Amino acid sequence: MSAAVAGITSPAGFRAAGVAAGLKSSGDPDVALVVNDGPEKVGAAVFTTNRVVGAPVLWSRQVVSDGVVEAVLLNSGGANVCTGPDGFADTHRSAERAAEALGVSAADVVVCSTGLIGERLPMDRLLPGVSAAADALTGEGGLAAARAIMTTDSVPKTTHVVRQGWSVGGMAKGAGMLAPAMATMLSVVTTDAVVAPEVARRALAAATTVTFDRVDSDGCMSTSDTVVLLASGASGVRPSEDELTEALTAAGADLARQLVADAEGASHDIAVEVVGATTPDAALAVARAVTRSNLVKAAVFGNDPNWGRILAQVGTVPVEVAPFEADRVDVSINGVMICRSGAAHADRTEVDLAAAREVRILIDLHAGAAEATVWTNDLTHDYVHENSAYST
Repeated sequence: MSAAVAGITSPAGFRAAGVAAGLKSSGDPDVALVVNDGPEKVGAAVFTTNRVVGAPVLWSRQVVSDGVVEAVLLNSGGANVCTGPDGFADTHRSAERAAEALGVSAADVVVCSTGLIGERLPMDRLLPGVSAAADALTGEGGLAAARAIMTTDSVPKTTHVVRQGWSVGGMAKGAGMLAPAMATMLSVVTTDAVVAPEVARRALAAATTVTFDRVDSDGCMSTSDTVVLLASGASGVRPSEDELTEALTAAGADLARQLVADAEGASHDIAVEVVGATTPDAALAVARAVTRSNLVKAAVFGNDPNWGRILAQVGTVPVEVAPFEADRVDVSINGVMICRSGAAHADRTEVDLAAAREVRILIDLHAGAAEATVWTNDLTHDYVHENSAYST
């Protein structure tokens, strides 16, 4: 985990801040601001595919449409979802406050909010917090910003990927309500590379698809998921689109693993790798079926290598989605093949799930050459307790 890294302010051309505005009853930091000082102000984003979205998503979709983003304003302590026209007006007001403090247009300020759904944000606290964050901006403020966007997270999540003469930084929040459907949390990614807006959009989408989209902690899709990319061009280096995509993918993969490692109440991180599928989509469908099984997740929590539950989930995928023969499927856990050709193989007692936090489940469909991996975690008593008392 890269929690000690400045993250978003590691590349040249960015400042950030994280302050406490009183949105959280704990008094912890809850407002973050990230500013692109340029010379270029390129921005791109991907958002949740949930049909129920918050006002910040509606606002920010408009902001990124022209490929220009000056700043990202984020708050924890309230999601501003299902708040109607007044909630959208609150998002507009917060963007205007940030824009006024920075001397930019509100139409170039992305807004992200995270927290409880269905309640208005306390604007009498948020707006002064926005001003305070603007006053606190610094080139070393990345870690403070990462702390300010935490909700049920236990640690801040940051990353820095260095390439020849340029780099990518990032921060993310998320420890629950994590399920792939574009993105799975809030994340800001920065680069000092010279990037055209259309390249930024394509590279971010490609990187997100194989990183954040491959995290499935609990099968619950958020209404606020947003990943924003800011490019300052401050390095003067223009990487190829493939090079940019590779670096964004490395940053996204690091942050995605940090999300899984901090999943609410989890005691195991689980990689479900499906190989031998007819297509990548088929492999992904099988992996998702397994990662979303409460029975499989509960078995891993109990250190029980119950391959029957895994094979049963594989069989739930429709044949038109993932063609395979059930009597050819192999299942291995942590390198031990305990199911071969759809039947028992090695003694399941050879698998010791208590030995390490990381669990690797390998499923070979023997139907093709495509593969996919999805990360999840086990289902624990602590997860149930934390989410039963979230709003209180």
